Amino acid sequence: MRRPNILMVMTDQMAAPVLPFHGGKVAKAPHLEALADRGLLFEAAYTASPLCAPARFSMMAGQRAGRIGAFDNAAEFRSEIPTFAHYLRGAGYRTCLAGKMHFVGADQLHGFEERVTTDIYPADFGWVPDWRYPEERIDWWFHNMLSVVQAGIAEQSNQLLFDDETAFQAERKLWQLARGADEQPFFLCASFTHPHDPYACRREHWDRFRHDDIDLPKVTLKPEEMDPHSRRLRIVSDMDRYDLSEARVRNARHAYYGSIAYVDDRLGALLRVLKETGRERDTVVVFTGDHGDMLGERGLWYKMCWYEMAARVPLIVRFPGQIAARRVATPVTLMDLLPTFGALATDGKGFALAEAVDGADLIALAGDARAAAERTIAGDYFGEGTAAPLVMLRRGSLKFVRQPGHPDQLFDLAADPLELKNLAGDAAQASVLATFDAEAKRRWNLEALTAEVLASQARRRAVHKAAMTGRHFSWDWQPQDPASLKYMRNHLDLNVLEAETRFPPPPDVAPDGKAG
Repeated sequence: MRRPNILMVMTDQMAAPVLPFHGGKVAKAPHLEALADRGLLFEAAYTASPLCAPARFSMMAGQRAGRIGAFDNAAEFRSEIPTFAHYLRGAGYRTCLAGKMHFVGADQLHGFEERVTTDIYPADFGWVPDWRYPEERIDWWFHNMLSVVQAGIAEQSNQLLFDDETAFQAERKLWQLARGADEQPFFLCASFTHPHDPYACRREHWDRFRHDDIDLPKVTLKPEEMDPHSRRLRIVSDMDRYDLSEARVRNARHAYYGSIAYVDDRLGALLRVLKETGRERDTVVVFTGDHGDMLGERGLWYKMCWYEMAARVPLIVRFPGQIAARRVATPVTLMDLLPTFGALATDGKGFALAEAVDGADLIALAGDARAAAERTIAGDYFGEGTAAPLVMLRRGSLKFVRQPGHPDQLFDLAADPLELKNLAGDAAQASVLATFDAEAKRRWNLEALTAEVLASQARRRAVHKAAMTGRHFSWDWQPQDPASLKYMRNHLDLNVLEAETRFPPPPDVAPDGKAG
């Protein structure tokens, strides 16, 4: 059998719990629902780190953020780290990226042979947090509540400009791949920035919802009822600057649901191209996101914590005729994608890895009856809003969270899905807590990691200060799309060009006779 193509569709800040196939009652995403109905749907899929760049670096490398120095949104993604794009390309795949991946550093490809858009976020060291001052705001780039209080309808925005371009380029690339005679399989990643804040969407998508139907947060906590990390997040995101009234919260959530509908439309368009080009049955479709969004739950917004709304992501794998559709309860992580792509690209053998990874093949996990209860997944966070590593372990229905200097947290998500009862102080859970304690100590040296993060931040602050002094050279990706090679040019044969760019190709037509 020919090796499958792979289309990966990625979103930004899409909270899995609000989606209809995960119990959400408001969001409308028919294309995504159909994909979930026909594929492997992972019910307990987690980010590797609840922040954009670290989540994506860990996903591509298949390794925890702390292992690869992916500390925050200004951490360099080192070029020496092999990614799934490197491995796929080495296995003979054409690799192409359209949209956001938030690479930081001079290398803006990381294994992709082609990149057809620039990124929406900067590639330099400007967004370095400072753990020396954990409650200090850096106003020019930290989150604030304007995303909430200014929420509503926007027919155009920075994010819509970017995602419209991403959609166009991804669809165009699928058509180009279909027209070519090359039998080389492809890996195309279409990565959208929606439904990431600011919370704004077009009227077309806003009007798909009755405003009164928009739900409000299930859990509201006063600052004094919050854990220490949550209280610090409220400070660094300036959550007390504005009155977050019920009307403002409902507007923000309405626009968020509208943005999910926008992404769903983009997914539907890509799936239509696969069908129209005859590639539907030989292409694996993977849908996921980098992290979630608290959306006002527990008095928090955005991400940067391990509560379910911020940490759970959608994850679906569909391969018609090859992988049976079913729901999978096993805890999984974005780091599982690298070995999954390895299995798909090599008929189950897997990539010859240059170094060990922290993930496992999702398809094999889906068929392992013991994994749901026995598998332990891990994640770590080192970004703004903290002054020490914030680490998470999940096994079965239990989730354990640790941050030096603060009380541990232990939640039973089956009995307490809203994470309202911390079991870490329950004497009946002492043996469970001891097991998680030993596991955390085996995986992380938190004291050494803290020192490593502080040193990295200091180095990057110094480099950025110098880079912004005098002549500035940008690392931001400039798409290589020369106009002299597009459409009709006089070094080309017009007849050949017209034939090669049509799909389906025009029929061969024999001459009817000589003119005159």
